[in-house]
Amino acid sequence: MVLKEGSNRSRGREAQHSNIMAAKVVAESVRSALGPKGMDKMLVDNFGDVTITNDGRTILDEMDIQHPAAKMMVEVAKTQDKEAGDGTTSSVIVAGELLSRAEELVDKNIHPTIIIEGYRLASQKALETLDKIAIPVDLKKPDYLKKVAVTAMGSKIVSEYKEYLADITVKAMLAAAEKQGDGYKVDVDDVKVEKKTGESLGETSLITGIILDKEIVHSGMPKRVEKAKIALLDASLENEKPEIDAKINIENPAQIEAFLKQEEAMLKGMVDKILSTGANVVICQKGIDDMAQHFMARKGIVAIRRAKKSDMEKLARATGGKIISNIDALSASDLGEAKLVEERKTGDDKMTYIEGCKNPKSVTILIRGGNQRLTAEAERSIHDALCVIRDLIEEPRVVAGGAAPEMEMASAIKKYAQKLSGREQFAVRIFAECLEAIATTLAENAGLDPVDLLTQLRANHEKGQTWAGIDVFEGKVSDMTKLGIYEPLAVKKQIIKSATEAASMILKIDDVISVAKMKAPPMPPGGGMPGGMGMGGMGGMPGGMM
Repeated sequence: MVLKEGSNRSRGREAQHSNIMAAKVVAESVRSALGPKGMDKMLVDNFGDVTITNDGRTILDEMDIQHPAAKMMVEVAKTQDKEAGDGTTSSVIVAGELLSRAEELVDKNIHPTIIIEGYRLASQKALETLDKIAIPVDLKKPDYLKKVAVTAMGSKIVSEYKEYLADITVKAMLAAAEKQGDGYKVDVDDVKVEKKTGESLGETSLITGIILDKEIVHSGMPKRVEKAKIALLDASLENEKPEIDAKINIENPAQIEAFLKQEEAMLKGMVDKILSTGANVVICQKGIDDMAQHFMARKGIVAIRRAKKSDMEKLARATGGKIISNIDALSASDLGEAKLVEERKTGDDKMTYIEGCKNPKSVTILIRGGNQRLTAEAERSIHDALCVIRDLIEEPRVVAGGAAPEMEMASAIKKYAQKLSGREQFAVRIFAECLEAIATTLAENAGLDPVDLLTQLRANHEKGQTWAGIDVFEGKVSDMTKLGIYEPLAVKKQIIKSATEAASMILKIDDVISVAKMKAPPMPPGGGMPGGMGMGGMGGMPGGMM
């Protein structure tokens, strides 16, 4: 025995078929979720929590997949989500198709390395084609930003409110964008997304500032402060315990009194220091002592404690304040500013709104919705919309949607395949057909005839109609640019890259060795009473008792 007992090994065709089959199953599971007419999935985890979504990454994350090759497909969706934020379903479908069609070539005795080389050549051609057809965008006009956000949300549960939500997401991202050299830089994390169940999606709003899911610490403090000067502290307003163990010998009550007075004086000193800078709102990342709360309430200062680190950073960007770790170093120039700080009841909870910041580099979108599942899906949809807006701000070029770019790439790759003389030609042609799978899936999900539409699309692209795609609502082939359906170039590029790399990686595997799982340790023996005490102890009773 070379391998440990209980290990499994599958080689050659068997290993390849097993891996490709697992990847195909994963791709099939998200296939019906593609496009504006895609269906949603209900996922129930082992605690009974329900998620309703059609976001490819969320579906695969919640499915808790075990097969190692299938896990690589989940990685494709994660990479796509991290890099581009949208196109997760498309990338998994393309990767699944690439593997499914490669299986046919393997069965015809074409070596996997030749297929991988063909895929590499085809993906380069696809990326070249995308670069050639991409439409440059002028960011001074936010029309395209709104259009890509509407397209990203058009296939989600929230599609009914896509225009309204797209407006909010564009405003939020433009507020957070910063000019760097010739272009702009923007981070999705600078837009805080809070969700509260209640009202409807139409009541979702953009706050020019930050909402904290916290309430004001002391009931005696004002609940509303206008023209707020905000101190952001990363230090606790408490008397710190000494680092080393110390003992104090107290001999009479007067000494206790003096000791407590000293503690009180230290806390009062901290509050006075904050007052001297002109601050009337304190947001603290750590704790605030009850005595300090009392002093602040008397002076009319509003305080919030135990704010999250991420919220503190957003507050610094929104209000223009600095996060201070040492109270003694706090000065008036470190304070942030906001028109209004107010505690409001939102849903069942009290939340603190810090709004009306002068030049906020961080803002908040407050999502409302009829139930928890809806607000959670709205949060995922808004995240996708924010990501596509970021992609476009950082690389201002777009392509149309409705499978038009995929068909254009497929057309270019087929022409390119005819110039190749080696066996790679087969793999290159198959790559083109795999891209057409996006059009087929869109048609199937909309209940249309994929064969008719695909034939028509091919003919239109041959005639040079670059933006001919599927209008799923009308059930026909249309010019996607006239319908205003656009996607960022970055999303399409990432789909090609991640799908090709995942398919190549899985194809290259010809040996799967899985080590035996560890057995659980045996239970301790026993079950008898401690100390071996049985009923035998009763045998010593006096014999005359009958």
